[in-house]
Amino acid sequence: MPGENLSRDEAQERAALLTVDGYEVALDLRSAVGEGPESRTFRSVTTIRFRCAEPGAASFADLIAPHVTAVSLNGEDLDPVAVFDGARVLLEDLAAENELVVDAQCAYSRTGEGMHRFTDPEDGEVYLYTQYEPADARRVFANFEQPDLKAPYRFEVTAPEGWTVWSNGAGELAEGVWRFAETEPISTYITCVVAGPYAEAREHYRRTLADGSTLEIPLGLLCRKSLARHFDTEEVFEVTKQGLDFFHDNFDYPYPFGKYDQAFVPEYNLGAMENPGMVTFREEFIFRGKVTQAAYERRANVVLHEMAHMWFGDLVTMRWWDDLWLKESFADYMGAFALVGATRYRNAWVTFANNRKSWAYRADQLPSTHPITADIRDLEDAKLNFDGITYAKGASVLKQLGAYVGQEAFLEGARRYFKRHAYGNTELGDLLSVLAETSGRDMAAWSRAWLQTAGVNSLTPQLTSDAEGRITELAVLQEAAASHPQLRPHRVAIGLYRREPDGTLARYARTETDVDGARTVVADLAGQPEPDLVLVNDEDLTYCKIRFDARSLDTLRAHLGDLTDPLARALCWTALWNLTRDALMPARDFVDLVLRFAGRESDIGVLQMLHSWARSALVHYAAPEWREEGGRLLAEGALGELRKAEPGSQHQLTWARFFAAVASGEADLQLLDGLLDGSAKIDGLDVDQELRWVFLEPLTVHGRADGAALAAELARDDTASGKRHQVRLLAARPSAEVKAEAWKQLIEADTLSNALVEATIAGFGQPEQRALTAPYAPRYFEVIERIWAERSIQIGMHVVRGLFPTAQDSQSTVDAADAWLDGHPAAAPALRRLVLESRDDLARALRGQDRDRAAAQGT
Repeated sequence: MPGENLSRDEAQERAALLTVDGYEVALDLRSAVGEGPESRTFRSVTTIRFRCAEPGAASFADLIAPHVTAVSLNGEDLDPVAVFDGARVLLEDLAAENELVVDAQCAYSRTGEGMHRFTDPEDGEVYLYTQYEPADARRVFANFEQPDLKAPYRFEVTAPEGWTVWSNGAGELAEGVWRFAETEPISTYITCVVAGPYAEAREHYRRTLADGSTLEIPLGLLCRKSLARHFDTEEVFEVTKQGLDFFHDNFDYPYPFGKYDQAFVPEYNLGAMENPGMVTFREEFIFRGKVTQAAYERRANVVLHEMAHMWFGDLVTMRWWDDLWLKESFADYMGAFALVGATRYRNAWVTFANNRKSWAYRADQLPSTHPITADIRDLEDAKLNFDGITYAKGASVLKQLGAYVGQEAFLEGARRYFKRHAYGNTELGDLLSVLAETSGRDMAAWSRAWLQTAGVNSLTPQLTSDAEGRITELAVLQEAAASHPQLRPHRVAIGLYRREPDGTLARYARTETDVDGARTVVADLAGQPEPDLVLVNDEDLTYCKIRFDARSLDTLRAHLGDLTDPLARALCWTALWNLTRDALMPARDFVDLVLRFAGRESDIGVLQMLHSWARSALVHYAAPEWREEGGRLLAEGALGELRKAEPGSQHQLTWARFFAAVASGEADLQLLDGLLDGSAKIDGLDVDQELRWVFLEPLTVHGRADGAALAAELARDDTASGKRHQVRLLAARPSAEVKAEAWKQLIEADTLSNALVEATIAGFGQPEQRALTAPYAPRYFEVIERIWAERSIQIGMHVVRGLFPTAQDSQSTVDAADAWLDGHPAAAPALRRLVLESRDDLARALRGQDRDRAAAQGT
């Protein structure tokens, strides 16, 4: 990645100098098909019209390409060798008005960055799509790659015969060339081209606007032809229309980008990308087998998240990546808000509390945590800040903001924000000013507390009662980590719960109040009967770690499954998991809670998260000497719940998947074998192709399924998905030779696509195979700096994160990470951050293991 990193200072200097009036981009993609070298290229000719505030000054355009054929500036031919260094095109002696033409040979990508090229193993068809954020449009056409140099674009594409091409604007094929309507002014990173023999479904959205005019939006859904039989397009169109209704009702700004196409594409690095008029998604959102309601909810959330970006991010865009949260936090919040307000997924706030916020809590306790408004020095920083802080914490804080200023004031602020800054770029102050107008609140103080400081607070109830069993005082204690000591104002609901005669644990009193400072007395609850459980942050209004007083914790240990409210139950589970991660609850106690109460969990998304946490507790936080016993208990419990689950239900499917994840004993593996070959049956359980791969994983990890068995399974499922599964399981075989070959493919070669790099890493690092991967711990620290320098940032992130020797969970691995960090002070900051985060996760796991061991010893 040398020479490709744009700094904030460079971007600010260029933005002050240049104004971009328009782009014309011509791509010739006919080289994508037919015989050719793996390093094949395509022609890209870009014309940029721009103005310069200081005639005579110098600047540069961005381009990453193997070869530049020609460059001309204001009609004068420039020597490509002299002006192009592989990442930038030098522009000297600029005029007041300029025209730059760059004719280049750009490379197809196998890493999901730039123009990604994929060959479908099922039918041999080739598919292309682009993915740019934060700065990979320069891999496809010459440009000024920063979000605040917006401009309109005209794309034209020459494609192989029989292909269809899509871009941000509406397109037409004439004389063998696809020409697309000029876009509104947008940033480089949200331009898009999708090309190939994609299957397409069409629909239409119509709405009468407040002025009486009619808004017409053509809708399209795309996927590979071989996946089309699995695509439930009616469901996605329904959510799309519901979202368009919801956002028009609430934003009072008509959708500004004409058509609304959504393409589900292969080997995608992200969940989705908000290219206006041409949103791209990972094709795993097309379900090849039976999935739970949580999977459909997750997909609907992503559809609405990306749709919210049409306003937050595309219409109004952050000036630089410091304010990435201005789009991602809002979209994350609006995804859940719209799910609840417009679709059948009315429990989306439960998923948000249990799933998304857990991502935020983890990120906010890493040494790399940062304020929501981050300090982004360059593009490498930006790439790493698509994290739990920018998305989930930011969304949580916006939910808190809605409680703080009122929902209508919040939405009215958004409406004014869109109208005031349409097609422009903004910073934090622009949003705060409209919210101050609509709410009358001091947004500067709120921003300093919530947006400009890092860390998560803990809220703990403190309760005293009189002899008659009534509350004399209930206070909320607020704490912060020493590294981030900021105490914040929290708008919270506090719920009091008690055991009812029918055995349920139900709320009988509630108040909403402002918590500020280290101790806040909640006067409204004085005189209430003493509760069995006090739940601070009931209803999940604020962003905090919930703690419990001793009686409340005892109640949960005995009666967690009796909580009737699904959101309250999810909040308690999250709080208990945070206690486990913070080494305040032994991991085996958390596993015990899952074994006793998860079977009663009605929310399927919460149940899936409990399964994930239980396995993480066993693998990372339990004392190593207890893992075998803990694994046996989890497998026994999972099998029991599997057999009890309603036949054919989503709970049955979820328990089947979890059973496979924890199966290790001979009898468990025999059952999985039988379910695969048909000699064993569980009433109602349909072992479809996706579930077959799930069952094959533990059989492979434990040596019961070999390479021949995996080849046979691929023959049954010779698809792109099947190939990824096979590659992952080939690397998961319990053999030193297998691990050596996987390491070689990842480290010494550079031939795997992004999807197969991920699959190989996932197979390599099996926690049951610690002894086999131990020799690679020292080698990891020897190679990561070279990998970071030689590979794209996306692949570098996969390798550095994925191969960190987490399974070698001892102090010596922490020491090795510290030694590397101490010995490489000049390494790329983004690389150091990745190592530091993994090191911190491991140190946290060791603290949890110590706590678990001490509990077992009675200390």
